[in-house]
Amino acid sequence: MSCKRVPSPIGWALVLAMLSLAALSGMADMAAFAQKLASDPFTADRLRMVETQIFARGIEEENVLEAMRSVPRHLFVPEGLRDQAYVDFPQRIGSGQTISQPYMVALMTALLNLEGGERILEIGTGSGYQAAVLSKMGAIVYTIEIREELGKQARETLDRLEHRNIHYRIGDGYQGWPEEAPFDAIVVTAAPPEIPERLVEQLEVGGRLVIPVGRYFQDLMVVTKRKDGVTKQRVAAVRFVPMVTDVE
Repeated sequence: MSCKRVPSPIGWALVLAMLSLAALSGMADMAAFAQKLASDPFTADRLRMVETQIFARGIEEENVLEAMRSVPRHLFVPEGLRDQAYVDFPQRIGSGQTISQPYMVALMTALLNLEGGERILEIGTGSGYQAAVLSKMGAIVYTIEIREELGKQARETLDRLEHRNIHYRIGDGYQGWPEEAPFDAIVVTAAPPEIPERLVEQLEVGGRLVIPVGRYFQDLMVVTKRKDGVTKQRVAAVRFVPMVTDVE
């Protein structure tokens, strides 16, 4: 059963504002925006998500905001939940896993400090949404998922959306991807009890590892590799699913 979506009143306000801006820059832009809205009825909700959940909370990096405006998040959640794809909380995607809330995806992406063209290792492909955001920002993404079913499903979605700069592996994220190391940055979307040393080893000097760490109580950490060691910065208290080394 297909899911039809009508933008909310707040979403329509954003649509009208965007149409007004397009009108100032020329009828062709306005027509292109109207065509986009017609082809993707979730556009208004996606714009509202970025403005109210991400930008309003202090994330101002334009490359992050533009990627989040562009990637159709609803295609990365189960069809029956697409009506809730742009709300401000995580959602289950099967196999005991979740897609992080939009703000958390944006925050972790912003903490990577990307400019485009970087080689990024992602541990925990999950739905594929984080990889899509990184890909849209021009990164070359190497993504690892331990659960084969999730990894294959994410790849199918990303292939349909024509993300060509993503490399996939089914395997143990604790091991990283040593033959492709070093990486400019690493992002981990599940929480190990401690920072995996093998991932730090696979960072380029000057690179950043963004990772939730802890068992029940977790901290989002930024680990920066230096020539003489690493620096660690605590960003926020978070709650992620545990990072595992095997699946029973």
